[in-house]
Amino acid sequence: MKLLHQRLLTDYGIDFADLDLLRTAFTHTSYANEHRLLKISHNERLEFLGDAVLQLIISKYLYQKYPHFPEGEMSKLRSSFVREESLAGFARSCGFDQHLLLGKGEEKSGGRNRDTILGDAFEAFLGALLLDKGEETVEQFLHQVMIPQLEIGNYERVTDYKTSLQETLQVNGDIDIAYLVIDEVGPAHDKTFTVQVMANQKVIGQGKGRSKKLAEQAAARNALEAEG
Repeated sequence: MKLLHQRLLTDYGIDFADLDLLRTAFTHTSYANEHRLLKISHNERLEFLGDAVLQLIISKYLYQKYPHFPEGEMSKLRSSFVREESLAGFARSCGFDQHLLLGKGEEKSGGRNRDTILGDAFEAFLGALLLDKGEETVEQFLHQVMIPQLEIGNYERVTDYKTSLQETLQVNGDIDIAYLVIDEVGPAHDKTFTVQVMANQKVIGQGKGRSKKLAEQAAARNALEAEG
């Protein structure tokens, strides 16, 4: 982690105090599982924290940047900004892929370049940065790395099929839309999820993905295509 610590200091002016916390942010579950005797922590809890602070800061940015945008439009933009593919791109631009700690199997299967893992690591880093330096430093980092790219449209412009499906179905009134994981296969670090989407308890679409979020998007897309 010394190289990463130096890079953060040189490129972003961040002098991380807790290097163990920084290491945890880049430790994938596959690596922790292979070193159980060492009782190494993985980054999932930090990912949870980072996701929350990212949503907050991007929401604040959109609220201030687009004073005339309605809530729905801001939500769509935020969804595009914080998508897995977008976050993975920002992780690569920071060189985070070079510092991931992966299990041998995950490394061999190309995990170092997998969007799911990189996006999660980016969020975990934000969580660690929040604990180490506070929200203001996280916001400064995002204004250095992420927000300038958002302002020029350099992010994954992927359709939010879940939002589109909700808008399509609720034109004629409220409809209860739910997503259900019906299957998951593969090892913990490389699962494929199958999700069904239901409208008023009736299955209207199904999809698969490397994460629950991607599977839900695939199911929503399938439902929209069926709607015609």
